[in-house]
Amino acid sequence: MSTQDVADQIEQIYGFNVSKSFVSDITNKMLPSILEWQNRPLEPIYYITWMDCICFKIRQDNKVINKSIYLVIGLKPDGFKEILGIWIAETESASFWLSVLSELKDRGVKSILIACTDNLTGFTSAIQASFPDTVTQLCIVHQIRNSVKFVPWKDRKIFIADLKEVYGAINLQSALVAFEKFKTKWNSKYSYAIKSWEKNWDNLIPLFNYPPELRKIMYTTNTIEGVNRAIRKFTKTKTIFPNDQAALKSVFMAIDQIQSKWTMPIRDFGIIHNQISIIFDNFLENA
Repeated sequence: MSTQDVADQIEQIYGFNVSKSFVSDITNKMLPSILEWQNRPLEPIYYITWMDCICFKIRQDNKVINKSIYLVIGLKPDGFKEILGIWIAETESASFWLSVLSELKDRGVKSILIACTDNLTGFTSAIQASFPDTVTQLCIVHQIRNSVKFVPWKDRKIFIADLKEVYGAINLQSALVAFEKFKTKWNSKYSYAIKSWEKNWDNLIPLFNYPPELRKIMYTTNTIEGVNRAIRKFTKTKTIFPNDQAALKSVFMAIDQIQSKWTMPIRDFGIIHNQISIIFDNFLENA
């Protein structure tokens, strides 16, 4: 609810008026809790992290601008997901992600086995600078979206179906064969889309090193995009936030509601846990 909605409800139920600023002052009581949550110690190891941003319109210096709220979700060794923190900046950038990752280290994170991200320029380098042993996997869904932006509707369905033969291949060798076939068919018409896959290829193919169950949860950032959609659901009444603090309060309250429903480990975690224990055996022993 917006502060005006709360004020209206109080008037209807209790029969007296309160101002929007009064309601805002009440919600400010949660700021110490937000600060405590944002600085809490974290697990030393996360099997997988998903990283992404969600944008909001926020008023600043008498102007309304788009700002990015950074989110990181971690998969803990017990199979449960955890939102590690929220951060706000004017734009999404690799340099700010580097500061986020540095903060995670300061809060106790020693190792991230696999990091799933979008293809923001410099993101992979930022992860490697903070966690050099982490496997970075670019989101296949983001890659497809970026590819088809330049493909007309008349070809898009077939184009995507041919791409599925690449990222859905049973192993890397089959993916390479499918990609060569894909390039032969489409390069003359949509060379830019092909170049995008070639440019990001090394960070798109790590998933072929892993079994299907693990591959399924690392090939896309859908996990965090689902959280973003849920946050939008909770904040849809606020088209513009008056300041950064108001945005962070709303997102924090939404996250609190979202995480309260995470009462079970992720699906097939028993299988995934065994796979990770075998694949990352030496790494986990030395962590």
